Amino acid sequence: MSKNVLRSRTGRIAAGITAAITLVALASPATAGGHGHDTGHGHGHEHRHAGDDYALTVMGTTDLHGSALNWDYFKNAEYDDSAHNDIGLAKVSTLVNQVRAERGRSNTLLIDAGDTIQGTSLAYYYAKVEPISRTVKHPMAVAMNAIGYDAAALGNHEFNYGIPLLRTFQKQLDFPLLGANAIDDTTGRPAFSPYVIKSVRGPHGRPVRVGILGLTNPGIAIWDKANVEGKMRFDGLVEQAKKYVPEMRRKGADVVVVAAHSGADTSSSYGDALPFPENASTLVAQQVPGIDAILVGHAHQEIAQRVVTNEQTGKPVVLSEPLRWGERLTVFDIDLTWSRGRWGVDGVTSKVLNSNTVPEDPRIVKKLSAAHDKVVTYVNGVIGTSKEAMSAATARYEDTAALDFINHVQAESVRSDLTGDDADLPVLSIAAPFNKDAAIPAGDVSVRDVAGLYIYDNTLLGIKLTGAQVKAYLEKSAEYFQHVDGPGTYPASALTNAVTPTAPTGTPDYNYDVMAGLDAPLTYDIDLTRPVGSRVVDLAYGGTPVADDQQFVVAINNYRQSGGGNFPGVTSAPVLVNRQQEIRQLLIDWVTAHQVVDPATFSATNPDWRLVAGSTPLVVTP
Repeated sequence: MSKNVLRSRTGRIAAGITAAITLVALASPATAGGHGHDTGHGHGHEHRHAGDDYALTVMGTTDLHGSALNWDYFKNAEYDDSAHNDIGLAKVSTLVNQVRAERGRSNTLLIDAGDTIQGTSLAYYYAKVEPISRTVKHPMAVAMNAIGYDAAALGNHEFNYGIPLLRTFQKQLDFPLLGANAIDDTTGRPAFSPYVIKSVRGPHGRPVRVGILGLTNPGIAIWDKANVEGKMRFDGLVEQAKKYVPEMRRKGADVVVVAAHSGADTSSSYGDALPFPENASTLVAQQVPGIDAILVGHAHQEIAQRVVTNEQTGKPVVLSEPLRWGERLTVFDIDLTWSRGRWGVDGVTSKVLNSNTVPEDPRIVKKLSAAHDKVVTYVNGVIGTSKEAMSAATARYEDTAALDFINHVQAESVRSDLTGDDADLPVLSIAAPFNKDAAIPAGDVSVRDVAGLYIYDNTLLGIKLTGAQVKAYLEKSAEYFQHVDGPGTYPASALTNAVTPTAPTGTPDYNYDVMAGLDAPLTYDIDLTRPVGSRVVDLAYGGTPVADDQQFVVAINNYRQSGGGNFPGVTSAPVLVNRQQEIRQLLIDWVTAHQVVDPATFSATNPDWRLVAGSTPLVVTP
């Protein structure tokens, strides 16, 4: 702990701040100090008075993705996962209330780093089923206003439903929506406020001016091209921060906090398609002087505290990311000292609080109950009918209509977004048996029925692969199966979930992919008598053997494309389509639009793939 920070915390006691608050601050992680010197302010050791030190707390959320209450609409039950996380703004509100009670509400601010209005059935309902308007309020706006947010950055998913709906949401907020690098294509000026400077009451009538800069993701230009092209462009985070941080300082900001919808670890899912990286928060901290803390978003990671050194000043910048969906709340504790007529930052620490440690705030639950009930009714309501039942129970070891349905919808979606010469290429799709219990009933089909087929929040991409790469991908997938000596009848447990060097307890079901064609069938056998790496035989598209140099567009989920499962060829393959559309919602939208699900339209009478021993199909029992 630096002497400056220790001195400022001792000063709090002298100023009469409660011992309990002091103990909370002292229990924080290791301090990153010294920001007060960035602006050339010394500390008057010989003229210190009670009230020369001040403790500011800035709380933050990110990637709420329409999570208002602790509820899983697809399971029609309270949210839970393997880590027993809780979600939602009602939980966040309780944490915020506790921090405000400890620190004093006037000594705190609350901000968000984006991706607010997309991601749950609640968000979808108020974008597509009953779109928000002058009279229909967005539940996320209602909750955030009630909690008392001070500012929020734009996320890339804010643009999923179009700019008009985003502007309606913006008008419903009691706080500014910030996006310094969202530029109006017509005027060249910021399309949203770049920043806001909030005045916080300091001791002895000395207000602390806190600058909050909002930065969003350049990838919007690719992911939501259909909604933003010709209307807005999205410049680099570093470039815009270099412009606005000095401006904020000139306008009197004593503290500068950035809300950045951009991950901490520098990378780009879109390669060099844009001149600005997707995940750039660390670069902002390193390359832009004058920043004290960065609330990180977009990457859905938990970072309690990361200290990055600014390359120009040598001063530390503290980064924190509170996971997603309201599962965590970031708390930045910022220590300031009054010297030479203004406030300077002595040090910053951060931590995250867990939403599963507190109950929902009943005030927020009450405000959202009517909207929540509407969405529960919608999700359990009928959106179409199916001519036949479709089950995923056997999808691990035989061709099923359930996985064919997923592949059909994915491939159709990718096909609709292809342009130029790529539009003439054959389209394939991959899907995994995520949920053995999933089933679409014959007759009425609800949103929940469809959602059960796809239990993850993956988004869809279209990549380009050669025939050789398609075969290599299928060979990797076929590692899921165990070796057999010859034809016969086998229980599924004797064939699936093979133990491998990278899966010592057995290859999980979600790492087995089925590949299918859209306009013509992709057919192949998997010969389990052959060694791993040479099991895929008779690979053909439309009845013609696939050539090594043949080109295909493959619909694939973001988990696979980013390297999940370590499938060959995909991470470096050209990305042709990436609108960041959730696959689960695409399935729901397809049923809603078509009304009738007829497996005969996408699932051939004869299986496209099968397990064999030599040329003899294996018989598999559950």
